Amino acid sequence: MWSWHRQVKDSVSQKTIGLMRMKFWKAAIEEIYRDEPPNQPVSAELWRAVRKHYLTKRWLLRIITERETGLDDRAYRNLQELETYSENTQSSLVYLLLECLGLKNVHADHAASHIGKAQGIVTCLRATPYHSSRRKVYLPMDVCMLHGASQEDFIRGSREQNVRDVVYDIASQAHVHLQHARSFSNNVPKAANLAFLQTVVLEDYLQRVRRADFDIFHPSLKNRNPLVPFQLYLRSWKKSY
Repeated sequence: MWSWHRQVKDSVSQKTIGLMRMKFWKAAIEEIYRDEPPNQPVSAELWRAVRKHYLTKRWLLRIITERETGLDDRAYRNLQELETYSENTQSSLVYLLLECLGLKNVHADHAASHIGKAQGIVTCLRATPYHSSRRKVYLPMDVCMLHGASQEDFIRGSREQNVRDVVYDIASQAHVHLQHARSFSNNVPKAANLAFLQTVVLEDYLQRVRRADFDIFHPSLKNRNPLVPFQLYLRSWKKSY
């Protein structure tokens, strides 16, 4: 369901069609929590997960509602709006992962909130070259205006300093959230680390952006780091994030 929701914006040509799909999932969630899941494979599996792990309906509905808002297909007005979107989508998913692990811990929840925000910000950055190639820019407008970078600069794939400064500010905020998440590590149950392993991928991307001097269009950022699977295994073995 999560993968499908991410693709809705790109796969529909009209907002109305996207809204219809979101309406279907809202109704499906309500039916699942009435123990009347729709006759559809994903709904059936989600129903089993809800029954087994007592997943909170609010997190599922919050993801759908925020994705529905995202169908407006416009840039974020400011960095705070991007963080709110990330909290309501990415962080909500991490909360659900914690519930699947049977964990209820306030420190884990705080860490999950920051990890979700970091993931949302990084996702926005990573998708910028792809969106720019389709003449779309979703980066926070306030940061772009601060450095005098226009949407056309990103659409042209500009590698000028003002564009790099925009990327630096946004990437720095993602880094701050990662640091905040790790500040709770001493109080987070070790079992929660399985839900937080995406920090390895986030940190890897932020490091590669820094090495590219915050040039979001640098060719090296198109390549995957072959060491990431090993780093994931190492973090999992150490039970750290």
